[in-house]
Amino acid sequence: MGIIKDFVNQTRKPEGRLGKLMLSSMNTGHAKLADWGFTHLPEILPEKAVDLGCGAGRNAGELLKKYPQAHVTAIDYSALSVEKAKDYNKKMIEAKRCEVLQGDVSDLKLPDAAFDLATAFETVYFWPGLEKCFTQVARVLKPGGVFLICNESDGKDAAGTKFEGIIEGMKCYTPGQIEAALKAAGFFEVSSAHHPSKPWITVIARK
Repeated sequence: MGIIKDFVNQTRKPEGRLGKLMLSSMNTGHAKLADWGFTHLPEILPEKAVDLGCGAGRNAGELLKKYPQAHVTAIDYSALSVEKAKDYNKKMIEAKRCEVLQGDVSDLKLPDAAFDLATAFETVYFWPGLEKCFTQVARVLKPGGVFLICNESDGKDAAGTKFEGIIEGMKCYTPGQIEAALKAAGFFEVSSAHHPSKPWITVIARK
């Protein structure tokens, strides 16, 4: 169980050799979930988007494809994730359409009201206090900006509950808990969707 526990704990902050292995699996392993989440975005044409907890960079790349007029900022707490996300989006970085930064979502070093869209895929489990972090997201979004959250766990599924006991600092939230924290942070028009056959959830909020 030791090596397995060490490996799955890399989902929180990938580091070292095991972190590299985890990141190599993230882009493909979470692709179907992320693509399902993207389908819930409203009809918007963002000029600036930010992907929070970007991991190995695949979802930032999908934002660049989906919104060819947009500039995308990708942020992750892990230096290794930042390195991998830069590699994945190298061409778009060279084209000045993307930047990848290391940062903490509880204290975002980003300007106020700068983004039209924020996304968070498979990451809010590890955020240090939802309301505190959601307040930071609200701060960097423009009025009317959209925030998309997509999780593999609905906070009630057996797998999510199991991993909470294995991965340090992990907390799986129900859609209701996420919606309440979003409203407390200043978001409105909050809605959620649940996959018909999986515990996947998507929550959309507007500032």
